[in-house]
Amino acid sequence: MRIEVLTIPGCPNGPVLTQRLATVLGDGSEIPVVQRSVTDPVEAARRGMHGSPTLLIDGRDPFAAPDTPPSLSCRLYRAPDGSQQGAPSVEDLRRVLHAANRD
Repeated sequence: MRIEVLTIPGCPNGPVLTQRLATVLGDGSEIPVVQRSVTDPVEAARRGMHGSPTLLIDGRDPFAAPDTPPSLSCRLYRAPDGSQQGAPSVEDLRRVLHAANRD
């Protein structure tokens, strides 16, 4: 499994996503998390970035709705309780990583 976190410079939610991923993956995880700072709209489109932060699992954004355009903007995620947060919840990260492991 390949995990990437795409952010724009200065995004306050990039570290939040990174910390939540660390919680889900646990200490000693053999799955590396690659951090990429994206500043160019062409690169955002090429990488599949849909706002900052974007999580890619094997090159796919599990949280993007179909036809979501590429974006260098801040991104919001819906939490399990319906609120909006700047990064996916730990629960949602567990769900998408578990699903990716089954594929």
